[in-house]
Amino acid sequence: MKTVTVSSKFQVVIPEEIRKKVEIKANQKLVVVEKDGVIHLIPQRPVKEMKGFLKGMSGEEIRDEGERF
Repeated sequence: MKTVTVSSKFQVVIPEEIRKKVEIKANQKLVVVEKDGVIHLIPQRPVKEMKGFLKGMSGEEIRDEGERF
């Protein structure tokens, strides 16, 4: 597990190992999502790169019971 420090300007540096693993490039945008006190940084990708990325994924247990219609 990696740790980072929040600067006085509320900035963090994503460790090189993780940047390489998820192929984050300089100036790439990240989507920031907070859920139950956990912050997720999700690389924003062009739509063409997303083709087939959900193949075989199950939607079960992704949302809390209270969020379902």
